[in-house]
Amino acid sequence: MRPGSSSCQGDGSFPELLVLPIGGVEPLLVVGLSGHCDPLGGPTMFFYLTKKISIPNKVKLKCISWNKEQGFIACGGEDGLLKVLKLETQTGDAKLRGLAAPSNLSMNQNLEGHSGSVQVVTWNEQYQKLTTSDENGLIIVWMFCKGSWFEEMINNRNKSVVRSMSWNADGQKICIVYEDGAVIVGSVDGNRIWGKDLKGLQLCHVTWSADSKVLLFGMANGEIHIYDNQGHFIIKMKLSCLVNVTGAISIAGIHWYHGTEGYVEPDCPCLAVCFDNGRCQIMRHENDQNPVLIDTGMYVVGIQWNHMGSVLAVAGSQKVATQDKDVNIVQFYTPFGEHLGTLKVPGKEISALSWEGSGLKIALAVDSFIYFANIRPNYKWGYCSNTVVYAYTKPDRPEYCVVFWDTKNNEKYLKYVKGLISITTCGDFCILATKADENHPQEENEMETFGATFVLVLCNSIGTPLDPKYIDIVPLFVAMTKTHVIAASKEAFYTWQYHVAKKLTAVEINQITRSRKEGRERIYHVDDTPSGSMDGVLDYSKAIQGTRDPICAITASDKILIVGRESGTIQRYSLPNVGLIQKYSLNCRSYQLSLNCNSSRLAIIDISGVLTFFDLDARVMDSTGQQVVGELLKLERKDVWDMKWAKDNPDLFAMMEKTRMYVFRNLDPEEPIQTSGYICNFEDLEIKSVLLDELLKDPERPNKDYLVNFEIRSLRDSRALIEKVGIEDASQFIEDNPHPRLWRLLAEAALQKLDLHTAEQAFVHCKDYQGIKFVKRLGKLLSESMKQTEVVGYFGRFEEAERMYLEMDRRDLALGLRLKLGDWFRVFHLLKTGSGDADDSLLEQANNAIGDYFADRQKWLNAVQYYVQGRNQERLAECYYMLEDYDGLENLAISLPENHKLLPEIAQMFVRVGMCEQAVTAFLKCGQPKAAVDTCVHLNQWNKAVELAKNHSMKEIGSLLARYASHLLEKNKMLDAIELYRKANYFFDAAKLMFKIADEEAKKGTKPLRVKKLYVLSALLVEQHHEQMKNAQRGKARGKNSEATSALAGLLEEEVLSTTDRFTDNAWRGAEAYHFFILAQRQLYEGYVDTALKTALHLKDYEDIIPAVEIYSLLALCACASRAFGTCSKAFIKLTSLETLSSEQKQQYEDLALEIFTKYTSTDNRKSELDDSLMEGGEGKLPTCVATGSPITEYQFWMCGVCKHCVLAQEISHYSFCPLCHSPVG
Repeated sequence: MRPGSSSCQGDGSFPELLVLPIGGVEPLLVVGLSGHCDPLGGPTMFFYLTKKISIPNKVKLKCISWNKEQGFIACGGEDGLLKVLKLETQTGDAKLRGLAAPSNLSMNQNLEGHSGSVQVVTWNEQYQKLTTSDENGLIIVWMFCKGSWFEEMINNRNKSVVRSMSWNADGQKICIVYEDGAVIVGSVDGNRIWGKDLKGLQLCHVTWSADSKVLLFGMANGEIHIYDNQGHFIIKMKLSCLVNVTGAISIAGIHWYHGTEGYVEPDCPCLAVCFDNGRCQIMRHENDQNPVLIDTGMYVVGIQWNHMGSVLAVAGSQKVATQDKDVNIVQFYTPFGEHLGTLKVPGKEISALSWEGSGLKIALAVDSFIYFANIRPNYKWGYCSNTVVYAYTKPDRPEYCVVFWDTKNNEKYLKYVKGLISITTCGDFCILATKADENHPQEENEMETFGATFVLVLCNSIGTPLDPKYIDIVPLFVAMTKTHVIAASKEAFYTWQYHVAKKLTAVEINQITRSRKEGRERIYHVDDTPSGSMDGVLDYSKAIQGTRDPICAITASDKILIVGRESGTIQRYSLPNVGLIQKYSLNCRSYQLSLNCNSSRLAIIDISGVLTFFDLDARVMDSTGQQVVGELLKLERKDVWDMKWAKDNPDLFAMMEKTRMYVFRNLDPEEPIQTSGYICNFEDLEIKSVLLDELLKDPERPNKDYLVNFEIRSLRDSRALIEKVGIEDASQFIEDNPHPRLWRLLAEAALQKLDLHTAEQAFVHCKDYQGIKFVKRLGKLLSESMKQTEVVGYFGRFEEAERMYLEMDRRDLALGLRLKLGDWFRVFHLLKTGSGDADDSLLEQANNAIGDYFADRQKWLNAVQYYVQGRNQERLAECYYMLEDYDGLENLAISLPENHKLLPEIAQMFVRVGMCEQAVTAFLKCGQPKAAVDTCVHLNQWNKAVELAKNHSMKEIGSLLARYASHLLEKNKMLDAIELYRKANYFFDAAKLMFKIADEEAKKGTKPLRVKKLYVLSALLVEQHHEQMKNAQRGKARGKNSEATSALAGLLEEEVLSTTDRFTDNAWRGAEAYHFFILAQRQLYEGYVDTALKTALHLKDYEDIIPAVEIYSLLALCACASRAFGTCSKAFIKLTSLETLSSEQKQQYEDLALEIFTKYTSTDNRKSELDDSLMEGGEGKLPTCVATGSPITEYQFWMCGVCKHCVLAQEISHYSFCPLCHSPVG
């Protein structure tokens, strides 16, 4: 407010304190209300002086400190003055909270102990201690006990004066600096931790870092030195703000915000350094090379951050050209150097300042007075559809936490938003304006302009994002109507015709996708003159064109858009087709504009908090005799920080002036209401406001007590007339002051007295068709008691109405009432207490509805009980599934008849939890064998799948197996594929894969025993395949031909199927080869050299399986050991002729043969039992004993039933299993 203007009394005048020793506490007639545009969205705060406290004997104050936790105010001054005060707020009335609540001085204690001028006072809030120091160097630590402050410790160095003291963030340590360079760090219990004497340095300031690892020392010459917490020098701070500054300077203040309440945004500047010449720098940390620089243009005496580091207050004085003396002022800045406004303070000299703990008040020490100013922050908040939307920061998160608080149901929904700029609401929706996330790429259809850096997110009232729009202009100002969102920077404004549909068709989705091309989004430069013929385009190049007269505020209704400019010009555009209609000229710079409900009047709050009104359509004559459109109305109010038009009356509005709410009708005020709430809504003659100051003290637990409803005078008077005078007189008053809400009030009063004629007339006046129908229905009732009961129900007193129905023995009407309300618990209770078969279906319906109630709240066990009684099998299945009661689900499936529609759904539930058998049973019961087979395949139950496929004559099982096997093979899971084929009785395919593995292992040179096992497994699979083919043919031929014929047919079919596969002719060749290879070596090592030679000779037939070099190397070795050098010679000849050997390897064999055969002749020393034909191979060989490797010449021998290989009769008695295939000897 401008100096010298009159104003209403502040938030409490303390008249009772005039007689206290502290001096007078007065309301202030000279106040300062100011605001300033924040580059990210309108004014950030308003502030105004409210009261002052005078110090007795006009003792001049030197310092002041406000305890943030307990609320004590310590002030020190000349002649040893030290006082501790405390303002207690009375909170008896729920509506009088916060700044509006009256406060009393609950403590006013003089602390005796200092003789000199008290220069430093500092609080240790964690341990509730006060530390003070005077000009003589005396330090006193005070403690709080039994409601008073007492001396706890005294220290007097007697050498120098204390210039500054600072407690660290956790209150454990205090650092004291003396003018002569002495530094002492002590603990909270008074022990000295360390001390240091900085020779040649004159100290004046000290502060700790947030983590207590760094100390900053301010010198008298203006330098700032950085030390660690043990007193070791690190570096001098770079003071960028003093570039090109000459002359003597001194440090006015250093304040480091410790982040206890979180930061405005990540990496936010928090260390403020200010000099007496007004130069200031704000740094992110002590070594910040790119600080925020400010020139305040004032003489500074002190600085301090508010409780959350979002506002820096700078106190001092400024020369004014029109006045001889300096003017005391406090300037407010954001951490980024943006100026928020200036508060002028009366008095000769301001000496200190201190914030209150909530950041809503500030105390200023001026001469022998303490001045208090209230702060009205422009919170990020809005109100839509009974929902308060507000944002706050948390210490542990970099984002804003946006809360959607449903005040009707007292439920809240959280949403974390990075880079939140503002919240704007209208109707059921809100717009969150944010900075675009650099790490999150935009959708392709959202990015027709490259590099969009801001987002407008359309949300509903529970915070669900409905439609984001990426824009390339800074949304400093955002307005919203039921159809449009308008965002403006300083140079241009963007319009978006948003579309919200409950159900979108494909055509509508396509239309939304092409919305930019259709002109739903447009951009206009503020200097353009659009005609309204759809000439705006989405061209962001307009946004970078400058203007000499920037935008400072916008507002919009369904019909028009108003844009305010810094020069005072107001531009009026039409909507939805944007066309410039009119320009108006005002003598103020607006910060908040607001249109009434019919867009005829515009309310303007300027940056000084002055509220004026402008009639947009009035035609008046100007001083030159010309007719002009638009007239500035004569009403003007000062110290206004919020206002809201009524939604249903263009002449009604409410405004906040200091801590009072005024309601105006036709520019005439009603008596004020004491409150500090922010106005949410003004409708139906009721104002809803929210106590945001209180709400944001504990934002995670919103309370309905923070919502306050105020009735305006006409509503209060009408209610009083109805209650005290009568309906007729009240009716006359309402006719003279008509409003739908008043007629509704009269109708309700008439209904209660059963004055149906008056009630019907009142309902007609407020156009309440349902009310008229209700009165007509009442008129048809004969019983007065029945009418009375219906009225009781109409007013929502349902318990009373039910009781009255039951007293009239009309249980059917009581049931009907509860059915209309959907109160199924009462319906169930009434049905249980009644009788009659006709209620069975209703009882079933009630059981199901109660079951739905519990199911919606995930109380599945309770829901089951009611669904069982309600025979609701579908919901019962869902509950069993959610409870994981699969036995109950299985029993339900069993109890259902065949082909029931619920069976497939139950089967799918079993599939989802891997219960194959139950799922198959359910699918089969509803006649879906294909789904049953698919389930078995999905759950890898291939045996079951094949069985089902065969039983139901399904042909696609082969393709399913092949597809799954190929999938396994792609993942190199060959053994899994073999097992798959084997379980599915596809032995032939399994054998092929197993032979492939055996061949690969043989090529790798794996241990022979492992290779033999693989070949044996392959051969066993082939044998199973043979048996399968025989059985298949036997089944076909049963009853027609003999078994021999069917077996022969099976063999013939098998031969046709496998003509291309070598292993089906003799599946055991691989197993035989490695069996004899292992047997020969075992016999050789056991010393049976002749037997080993006989066995080794068999290997000649298996050169296609075992490498020839290994066969003939073993043969040569066995022959040499058996002294059969002739055979040995033939083996060496074979080795040296192998093409697979290198010349070096061949030479080694030749050298070895030369060495052997120079000693021994190349003839066999004794006759071999095998003739040469065995060595050469050929047809018609005798069967070989797989136990000894010898030929079987006897007629008595044992043959394996599986592999069909033979063993000498005398040898088989030593074995329990076949030596080759390891099947039991039986």
